Amino acid sequence: MTTEITLSLAQIDCRIADPEANFARAAAMVAEAARRGSNLVLLPELWSTAYALDQAATLASPLAQTPADGGWFGRVAQMAADHGLYVAGSLLEARAGRFSNCLSLYAPDGTLVGAYRKMHLFRLMDEEKYLTAGEESVILDLPWGKTGLAICYDLRFPELLRGYALAGARLMLIPAEWPHPRRTHWQTLLRARAIENQCFVAAFNRIGTTGPATFFGSSAVIDPWGEALVEAGETEALLTVRIDLALVDTVRQRIPVFEDRRPELYARSGL
Repeated sequence: MTTEITLSLAQIDCRIADPEANFARAAAMVAEAARRGSNLVLLPELWSTAYALDQAATLASPLAQTPADGGWFGRVAQMAADHGLYVAGSLLEARAGRFSNCLSLYAPDGTLVGAYRKMHLFRLMDEEKYLTAGEESVILDLPWGKTGLAICYDLRFPELLRGYALAGARLMLIPAEWPHPRRTHWQTLLRARAIENQCFVAAFNRIGTTGPATFFGSSAVIDPWGEALVEAGETEALLTVRIDLALVDTVRQRIPVFEDRRPELYARSGL
């Protein structure tokens, strides 16, 4: 198993309720990521529709297992197959008459590797009015190592990412639509989650404006020391970086946080 992977983070504007325009922009980014030799390209939260949650009935589609299943997820699967790389990002999912914010990851052959439904719904964007919260965390065993999935607001819940780290994850993928004025929160929390879990965090945020919200980008890959290997500003960008997940083992040996945990005492304290 290789421990190295080349990531591309697509920081794009997302036009409200205009999936065709958003797919065209994303397709161009995926093609460029493939040209750069990326193994995995990452797209923001709800990148095909932005926060058009009140139109979920017409904009959402079922989760596809392969390109042949069609729908918006099927088109993402087709992009992965067309370029021979992994593609991850979140879309509106229709399932059993309900709608979810679903982060899917498709393999280079276009098959679904796994999907995570956002567990923590963000009230400031009315998510709880339109979406059903996910009930399960998702950790995937990928060629480069175990990888945990989360979405935007989940970043504020350290228990989720700690659980992934304890289960062996060395990389966390976090798409987002994180707006001003909370840029400092975003940057601080990314570093905190990477440092406390001694893992890589790849967080990919959108830019642009939807209604009163303006999104600042600042997509980044943070290493287990808390250092930004790449970090965008507030304009469209395709960040590409090669990482070696073996660094996780080095850091965990250097500062053995997980060996020094005392969960029996936390339980006694009611934590």
